[in-house]
Amino acid sequence: MKIKLKKVRKDAKIPKYMTQKSAGLDIFACISSNITLKPGQRTLIPTGIAISLPDGYEAQIRPRSGLALNYGIIPLNTPGTIDADYRGEIKIILANLGENEFTIKNGDRIAQMVINKIEKVEFVEVEELDNSLRGEGGFGSTGI
Repeated sequence: MKIKLKKVRKDAKIPKYMTQKSAGLDIFACISSNITLKPGQRTLIPTGIAISLPDGYEAQIRPRSGLALNYGIIPLNTPGTIDADYRGEIKIILANLGENEFTIKNGDRIAQMVINKIEKVEFVEVEELDNSLRGEGGFGSTGI
């Protein structure tokens, strides 16, 4: 599938699959100066790109596992959804859940973007739902 992409900044990098079988495309920071996140801080990081998704698709923004494990850097609102009708610059809300300051530089890979097909649904209101083995059990009801 081909997706239209517009650079809103000339120095923006196009998202890239880092291996042949990657599900997510790495997405890059596009900033004019370094941004340092202190522990507990969050900020909005521009990527310098905008996209036009086909109807029936979304782009999800997800953490990069290495940043999350090694530094505690994660995108909030995960997975973040980019709707098919959004045409603005993609920006990532990054948070530092780690114990040390973390500096983001221009061109750093800050998140992953996964393109998914979505289904539209219509709710049908009923008086009762079908029974299931699980029933109303949730929040750990099936054990550890």
